Amino acid sequence: MRTPIIAANWKMNKGPSEAADFVNNYLKTPPDVNKCDVVIAAPFVSLAATAEAVSGSSLKLSAQNMYFEENGAFTGEVSPGMLLELNCEYVIIGHSERRAIFGEDDALLNKKVAKAHEVGLKPIFCIGETLEERDGGQLESVIKRQVEEGLKGIDPAKMPETVVAYEPVWAIGTGRTATPEQAQEAQAFVRSVLAGVFGEEISDQIRIQYGGSVKPGNAAELLGQPDIDGALVGGASLEPESFAGIVAAA
Repeated sequence: MRTPIIAANWKMNKGPSEAADFVNNYLKTPPDVNKCDVVIAAPFVSLAATAEAVSGSSLKLSAQNMYFEENGAFTGEVSPGMLLELNCEYVIIGHSERRAIFGEDDALLNKKVAKAHEVGLKPIFCIGETLEERDGGQLESVIKRQVEEGLKGIDPAKMPETVVAYEPVWAIGTGRTATPEQAQEAQAFVRSVLAGVFGEEISDQIRIQYGGSVKPGNAAELLGQPDIDGALVGGASLEPESFAGIVAAA
């Protein structure tokens, strides 16, 4: 049985005080869940405040990105060791915005995933197709390439600690959402690709999140699909009540 994982990706929102306020308000009336991992992915500058706020709770901390070197002349980057010092357990790697806006390719992301595992961070590895790719019948080829190249050489024994987040890019921040049936079909294909790389036994242990305009109103139906093991939540994670509704659905 795969434990559901719900992650709040705040993106470039919430400074340190806002982050602490969110966590404190969320923890006043947290959803009554026992078998669900809940993760907060705060901006770099807010990680310390978020770490302090979640201390002693069941909430887990994630960064939104990292570099694959431990130190050096890499102005503006953040190392895995820095994240560990702040008690991060997870790190998002390869979000569609990192790929599209900042030009991160499969080879770079592969280095980041490998480094995360090397130091003991759990990667939330993002994949997904654009609207043009989907309409052009490229969904399967894009997903297959991103999985095979992004996870190339990763020790299969490490893969159950990897979360794969499938994001139909055309449904992020647009208000459009894949139907539960469309989401399940894509997630099942992702799992089949993972099985082809790592074997079915490992594939069955890997948690695959869905990310794409997940809200309290559609979360239960999406999360009820057999291959959807959680959600990577953007806009709906910015308000404690909204995020709590999604966690409750899990």
